[in-house]
Amino acid sequence: MRSARKALGELDEEGLVQLVAKGDRAAFEELYRRTSPWMAVRLQRRCADEQIVAEVMQETYLAVWRAAAAFAGTAVGGTAVGWLWTIAARRLVDAFRRRAHHAEPPPAAASRPLAPAAEEEALAATVGGDVGDALRRLAPELRQVLQAMVLDGLTVRETAVLLGVPEGTVKTRARRARMAMRKALT
Repeated sequence: MRSARKALGELDEEGLVQLVAKGDRAAFEELYRRTSPWMAVRLQRRCADEQIVAEVMQETYLAVWRAAAAFAGTAVGGTAVGWLWTIAARRLVDAFRRRAHHAEPPPAAASRPLAPAAEEEALAATVGGDVGDALRRLAPELRQVLQAMVLDGLTVRETAVLLGVPEGTVKTRARRARMAMRKALT
């Protein structure tokens, strides 16, 4: 046992990943022992929530155990450590997306009545002419993003939670709405 551990200790991370691909638990434990401390530190620099960091660590090493055979290694210019970090970073992004998806909408949005808001009525009454026509011609999802970000002054993240869509979708819709308004007004 001791000689096997010593032999594993002499392997680099790529060699360990290759053994993990063959189902070697001792190699997996050695890989975890070597890489988990720095991985935890890097994740904690990007996320203050210890629970999310722990979940990401668990998901990362589970993915490594399951997909070690997919690691192409130095043959394609990669490193085992880089591969591990790529998995962890993607799992962290996934965790942030799950968290944003399940987040509660801002209190003002939750209490918003179904009837048109006063600012919508005021906007409809005061914004006429070309701007009003351009706003009315926007697709509803683009108009919602503009209203949340411009009229309500919400951030991209708050708008995403309010509308129940990813932040990237909010950014895309805001860009499309600006382009459509610019085109309609020129």
